Amino acid sequence: MFEVTPGMRRLGASVLGMEAIVVALTTPVAITINKVDPSVALTVGLGLAVLCVLVTGMLKRPAAYIAGTVIQVLAIATGFLVPAMFFLGVIFGVLWIAAIFVARRVEGATKR
Repeated sequence: MFEVTPGMRRLGASVLGMEAIVVALTTPVAITINKVDPSVALTVGLGLAVLCVLVTGMLKRPAAYIAGTVIQVLAIATGFLVPAMFFLGVIFGVLWIAAIFVARRVEGATKR
Protein backbone atom coordinates (compact mmCIF):
# COMPACT_ATOMS: atom_id res chain seq x y z
CA MET A 1 0.00 0.00 0.00
CA PHE A 2 1.13 3.54 0.53
CA GLU A 3 1.84 5.78 3.46
CA VAL A 4 -0.93 8.16 4.48
CA THR A 5 0.41 11.62 5.20
CA PRO A 6 -1.22 14.38 7.25
CA GLY A 7 -1.57 16.53 4.13
CA MET A 8 -3.41 13.75 2.33
CA ARG A 9 -5.83 13.49 5.23
CA ARG A 10 -6.46 17.24 5.30
CA LEU A 11 -6.94 17.65 1.57
CA GLY A 12 -8.94 14.44 1.25
CA ALA A 13 -11.21 15.50 4.08
CA SER A 14 -11.74 18.87 2.42
CA VAL A 15 -12.71 17.28 -0.88
CA LEU A 16 -15.04 14.72 0.70
CA GLY A 17 -16.60 17.33 3.00
CA MET A 18 -17.48 19.64 0.13
CA GLU A 19 -18.60 16.69 -1.96
CA ALA A 20 -20.95 15.56 0.81
CA ILE A 21 -22.68 18.94 0.67
CA VAL A 22 -22.96 18.92 -3.12
CA VAL A 23 -24.32 15.36 -3.40
CA ALA A 24 -26.79 16.01 -0.59
CA LEU A 25 -28.05 19.05 -2.50
CA THR A 26 -28.66 16.92 -5.58
CA THR A 27 -31.56 15.31 -3.73
CA PRO A 28 -34.04 18.21 -4.00
CA VAL A 29 -32.86 18.95 -7.53
CA ALA A 30 -33.47 15.36 -8.61
CA ILE A 31 -36.94 15.38 -7.05
CA THR A 32 -38.23 18.77 -8.17
CA ILE A 33 -36.52 19.39 -11.50
CA ASN A 34 -35.78 15.91 -12.85
CA LYS A 35 -38.90 14.24 -11.38
CA VAL A 36 -36.94 11.36 -9.85
CA ASP A 37 -38.85 9.18 -7.40
CA PRO A 38 -38.20 10.70 -3.94
CA SER A 39 -37.18 7.36 -2.41
CA VAL A 40 -34.51 6.89 -5.08
CA ALA A 41 -33.30 10.49 -4.83
CA LEU A 42 -33.09 10.34 -1.04
CA THR A 43 -31.28 7.00 -1.04
CA VAL A 44 -28.74 8.07 -3.63
CA GLY A 45 -28.17 11.69 -2.63
CA LEU A 46 -28.22 11.42 1.14
CA GLY A 47 -26.70 7.94 1.14
CA LEU A 48 -23.71 9.14 -0.85
CA ALA A 49 -23.38 12.22 1.40
CA VAL A 50 -23.32 10.02 4.51
CA LEU A 51 -20.77 7.75 2.83
CA CYS A 52 -18.55 10.78 2.16
CA VAL A 53 -18.69 11.75 5.84
CA LEU A 54 -17.97 8.20 7.01
CA VAL A 55 -14.97 7.83 4.72
CA THR A 56 -13.69 11.23 5.84
CA GLY A 57 -13.45 9.83 9.35
CA MET A 58 -11.43 6.85 8.13
CA LEU A 59 -8.77 8.74 6.15
CA LYS A 60 -5.98 7.57 8.47
CA ARG A 61 -6.22 4.16 6.81
CA PRO A 62 -5.01 3.50 3.25
CA ALA A 63 -8.21 1.56 2.47
CA ALA A 64 -10.20 4.77 2.91
CA TYR A 65 -8.52 6.17 -0.20
CA ILE A 66 -9.84 3.23 -2.21
CA ALA A 67 -13.31 3.88 -0.76
CA GLY A 68 -12.91 7.58 -1.63
CA THR A 69 -12.09 6.65 -5.20
CA VAL A 70 -15.23 4.50 -5.37
CA ILE A 71 -17.19 7.49 -4.07
CA GLN A 72 -15.83 9.56 -6.96
CA VAL A 73 -17.12 6.99 -9.45
CA LEU A 74 -20.51 6.93 -7.70
CA ALA A 75 -20.65 10.73 -7.74
CA ILE A 76 -20.14 10.73 -11.50
CA ALA A 77 -22.83 8.04 -11.82
CA THR A 78 -25.34 10.32 -10.05
CA GLY A 79 -25.31 12.23 -13.31
CA PHE A 80 -27.95 9.78 -14.47
CA LEU A 81 -30.29 11.38 -11.91
CA VAL A 82 -29.01 14.96 -12.15
CA PRO A 83 -27.07 15.54 -15.40
CA ALA A 84 -24.97 18.35 -13.91
CA MET A 85 -23.38 15.75 -11.65
CA PHE A 86 -21.53 14.26 -14.62
CA PHE A 87 -19.54 17.49 -14.73
CA LEU A 88 -19.37 18.05 -10.96
CA GLY A 89 -18.43 14.42 -10.33
CA VAL A 90 -15.48 14.72 -12.71
CA ILE A 91 -14.41 17.94 -10.97
CA PHE A 92 -14.49 16.21 -7.58
CA GLY A 93 -12.64 13.23 -9.03
CA VAL A 94 -9.85 15.49 -10.26
CA LEU A 95 -9.74 17.24 -6.88
CA TRP A 96 -9.56 13.85 -5.15
CA ILE A 97 -6.62 12.73 -7.28
CA ALA A 98 -4.91 16.07 -6.78
CA ALA A 99 -5.42 15.86 -3.02
CA ILE A 100 -3.58 12.56 -2.93
CA PHE A 101 -0.73 13.29 -5.30
CA VAL A 102 -0.11 16.94 -4.51
CA ALA A 103 -0.02 16.30 -0.76
CA ARG A 104 2.40 13.42 -1.19
CA ARG A 105 4.62 15.44 -3.47
CA VAL A 106 4.67 18.51 -1.21
CA GLU A 107 5.31 16.50 1.92
CA GLY A 108 7.97 14.46 0.14
CA ALA A 109 9.75 17.66 -0.88
CA THR A 110 9.64 19.06 2.64
CA LYS A 111 11.18 15.87 4.11
CA ARG A 112 14.36 16.31 2.06
